[in-house]
Amino acid sequence: MATDPLAQGILDLLAARTPEASICPSEVACATFPDHWRENMEAVRAAARHLEAAGEVEILQGGVVVDPDTAKGPIRIRRKTR
Repeated sequence: MATDPLAQGILDLLAARTPEASICPSEVACATFPDHWRENMEAVRAAARHLEAAGEVEILQGGVVVDPDTAKGPIRIRRKTR
């Protein structure tokens, strides 16, 4: 279980979806910061990078797994496929 509320938000949203489904970081930002979600997008992306480094999620662009440290532009997050 994640101790960071944003990381936990990512994991909770993913748990509510099918195993192969992905989420947009904006879904977590909107749920956590409804009035200020845009300015918190980088914090959600950072939480996703932390989860990726821990082996819990994958970061995608165009349906392809990418390196989250070099990814530019929109990303999606999904559970790590084992």
